[in-house]
Amino acid sequence: MSSVQLYFAKASTFSQRTRVVLLEKGIDFSSTEIDLQNKPDGYTQISRYGKVPAIKHGDIEIYESAIINEYLDEVFPEPPLLPRDPGAKAIARIWIDYANTRFVPAFNKFLRGKDAQEQGQGQREFLEALLYIEQEGLGKLSGNGPYWLGEQLSLVDISFYPWFERLPLLEHFRNFTLPTETPRLQKWWNTVRDRESIRAVENPTSFYLERFAKILGAPTPVASAQK
Repeated sequence: MSSVQLYFAKASTFSQRTRVVLLEKGIDFSSTEIDLQNKPDGYTQISRYGKVPAIKHGDIEIYESAIINEYLDEVFPEPPLLPRDPGAKAIARIWIDYANTRFVPAFNKFLRGKDAQEQGQGQREFLEALLYIEQEGLGKLSGNGPYWLGEQLSLVDISFYPWFERLPLLEHFRNFTLPTETPRLQKWWNTVRDRESIRAVENPTSFYLERFAKILGAPTPVASAQK
């Protein structure tokens, strides 16, 4: 089958997920960077939501990172990024859903909240998510392995990692650092961030700080809950 054509944006967390999957699997692909403020003609015929990432693989066009990543894992099965056992795969999918529906919204509310009240609510939700991951995720699933599901990197790790790359935003704009009650999570992040695939798609901290200084203006930091 033909190689994969990837459509992505450099600043997109969801694009980073798919870029890492492609690199981890050694898939032959070419890429086109999309300016989401000035989309090229015809792009919405590939990504009907007008978002990134999207891929073309032969006659197949797919968008939404979680769906793309599972497709790639099935079509290019080595190395596997999801368990083959149906029960274990279902648990992995629950954690991917947790990333998308709980963790990411809490991060965004904390960082982008319109006022101190909304930011404070986001902070509480984000801290709750971090502690839940520490205890119920890494604490119960990883065993003695360095990754979410044990010894091997999985789509679960890949689904969470882009927001940890952006933690300096919370430190800079919201006076927040990972709490001391998350040693497993901190060890996990130190392991993941050193992978070759992650380093290949990472952006420097300055990239995020400059970008969000414009987005956020001059926000007033909220007090950190763990202090």
